[in-house]
Amino acid sequence: MAEAADFQGTPSPARRWLRRTGALLAGAPLLAALVQLPAAVPAQAADSDTVSVALDSLSPSAPSDGDTLTVSGTVTNNGKQAVTDAQVDLRVGSQLNTRSAIDSAARHPDDLQSSLGTAVGGKYTEDFDSLAPGVAEHFSISVPVDKLDLGQDGVYPFGVSLSGQTAAQPWDQVLGIQRTFLPWQSSEADTQTKTTYLWPLISTVHVTAKTGAGELQTPVFLNDDLAKEISPGGRLAQMLSLGKDLDVTWVIDPDLLASVDAMTRSYRIQGAGDTTTAGTHQAVAKQFLADLQNAVADKEVVALPFADPDLASLAHNGTSVTGSLSHLKDATDVAATTVETVLHVTPSTDFAWPVNGAVDPSIIKVATSAGADKVIARSDSLQETGGLPYTPSAARPIGGGTTAVVADARLSTAFQGDLTKADSVTLAVQQFLAQSLALNTQTDKQRSIVIAPQRMPSASQVQAMATAITTLQDSNWSRSQDLAAAAKDKPDPGATTKIPSSSAYPSSLRKQELPRTAFEQIARTQDKLDNFQVVLTNQSRVVTPFGRAINREMSTSWRGRGSEADSFRTSVESWLDSLTGQVKLIDKSETKLSGRSATIPVTVQNNLVQGVDHLVLRLTSTMPTRLEIGGKAYYEQPVEVSGGHTQSVKFSTSANANGRVEVIAQLYTEDGQEYGAPVQFDVKVTEVTPTVMLVIGGGVLLLVLAGFRMYTQRKRAAARRAEEGDGPDDAGEDAPEAPQAPEGPEALEVRGSEDTGRPGNPDAREDRLQEESGARSGADDPEQPSDPTPDTAPESADPSGTGERVDR
Repeated sequence: MAEAADFQGTPSPARRWLRRTGALLAGAPLLAALVQLPAAVPAQAADSDTVSVALDSLSPSAPSDGDTLTVSGTVTNNGKQAVTDAQVDLRVGSQLNTRSAIDSAARHPDDLQSSLGTAVGGKYTEDFDSLAPGVAEHFSISVPVDKLDLGQDGVYPFGVSLSGQTAAQPWDQVLGIQRTFLPWQSSEADTQTKTTYLWPLISTVHVTAKTGAGELQTPVFLNDDLAKEISPGGRLAQMLSLGKDLDVTWVIDPDLLASVDAMTRSYRIQGAGDTTTAGTHQAVAKQFLADLQNAVADKEVVALPFADPDLASLAHNGTSVTGSLSHLKDATDVAATTVETVLHVTPSTDFAWPVNGAVDPSIIKVATSAGADKVIARSDSLQETGGLPYTPSAARPIGGGTTAVVADARLSTAFQGDLTKADSVTLAVQQFLAQSLALNTQTDKQRSIVIAPQRMPSASQVQAMATAITTLQDSNWSRSQDLAAAAKDKPDPGATTKIPSSSAYPSSLRKQELPRTAFEQIARTQDKLDNFQVVLTNQSRVVTPFGRAINREMSTSWRGRGSEADSFRTSVESWLDSLTGQVKLIDKSETKLSGRSATIPVTVQNNLVQGVDHLVLRLTSTMPTRLEIGGKAYYEQPVEVSGGHTQSVKFSTSANANGRVEVIAQLYTEDGQEYGAPVQFDVKVTEVTPTVMLVIGGGVLLLVLAGFRMYTQRKRAAARRAEEGDGPDDAGEDAPEAPQAPEGPEALEVRGSEDTGRPGNPDAREDRLQEESGARSGADDPEQPSDPTPDTAPESADPSGTGERVDR
């Protein structure tokens, strides 16, 4: 008790010293532990960005018993201090039993705070004395798979780490790591997944609606980009060279085939304005098609509708525009023919493929409207709601005889990132294989899985896809299957068959759709084409290129390229307007019409290389009471004009009154549709009135009467001369003809001698000449109406006797 009382009070100096000494002795081990703590915990690092690790290759990607795994890559010191005593280690983590666990591990492949796994150690490392700042060092480590201590079959996290020291942190620690996945199937699985991989051979729109004027109709391309894609090293060339050795289902856009086929002959490249240049890649195009024919000769080929129309845009914005669905039907009808013609194989046209496999009821309805009874959807759209513990088979009956073929979203999107670097390709391939194996181990029930990648993968993405598929086909847990077989497989009874609502359609995809105005412009272009083609003698020259151009206006490839899509649609419509305008009426100036009736010519010009017919030219008078055409307000005549010619059509008109009348000339098709712009001109009528006609008629009558009077006067003069015996009429008709006297001065001389009997008497001769001259003047000179009547007495004022003719 006393000790207790003492300790509770103020301690003595001796006791305080003892207490301090005991506390120091008791804390010494703890301090020593704190000082040594960094060396005891090498896994923790202050700066996770000090060193970056790139895993460039891992071979084999899916090892089995007896294999040796080779891992190579680079380590780079990103810090400002050298890393000493650096060591590269291989690490294996605990098995991942679910697909979602793989997703989680893939989100942070270089996180030092996550589990690092167990280091393989031993001789399966690579050491560096020092890593200088900013310097990358290559490493390569090979290890027998049995040294990895892998357990049962499944997916394991696999990492490559670098540990070392820095001047600021002089203890061993992990400074960088890169994680991936190691799919481990030691031997052939009891149940293997049947896998279908779609291999899309699709490009953007390359061909315009324009063609050359010759018989070959040389096509005009937007640019020469397609030549780059099909040339060695190009995106499509790589898809072809890599795909020919894979067990895949080829999904082909017939427009691509038609475009490459057009390049095998003469073609042009559109330049600035209306200029074009000659295409020069015919040999490349021919080689591409030849290689493609060999590649698909014994493979399944699925043909999309021509130009791969955007089904979602059509469903959401186009169905309310008249005629839009008919374009999808046309694109479907021409697909099989195009593929058969170019590749000499018969494709399947039973499948529709909306963008990213995103569906809703309207998309399903549109997709099946053109004859397809199978729609390729994706599992992130047609999501499972039944709580199945495994991924079900792809085929799902959704009603109406339609099957939704649901592609696996994780596998389908595995190669959408930037895969231009080797380490990113390795990570993508390993994650793809890990997801595939994890899917297979979910259940011992065999299933059919479909993989539908992005429509137009880049060249690097194609290479990664080919690497993954090659490994998958050689794996112990998967075997290949055609798309048609996958669609026919028995569906899982617990799999969802409910199509998501329209509100569930991703907004990011909806923003990229073709707007309603695009379909309205397409409809307007189609109306113009319908009106134009009926007048052509060779419709295929126009209908075929423009029909395919309209299909291209609806292409899925326009997503994310709205301005380019607008420009293409406008160019198609403008070119059609230009061709239509080559058949037109020639403008007329004012026409003057004199008289009651006349003919008005109207000229039709055809600058096309082909003839036009089935046209009607109507000429209409705006004032039929003043001017009638063909006896009524308007008159029509059929028109037929050869290519490169003009034709004048004449219309009979009749005038009822003077004045100016506006006349309208308009071309129509035979079904009554207006064709081209009208031509308006004025007709000025100057009709001859009845009063003027009477005046002219009176003048003609006076001329006739004057002539009759002259005739009677001459008769009277001749009669008087006969009575007096002065004229030649005395001898009668039987009198002998007198000798003809010579003409000229000699005649005068002869006549003077005969009359006088005494030559040389000038007075007598002059009297005789004057007398003869007067007689001839009265008998031979024509009389004028105003001349006085010869040898008549002055007119009497008395009434004329009965039967007496009086000249007045």
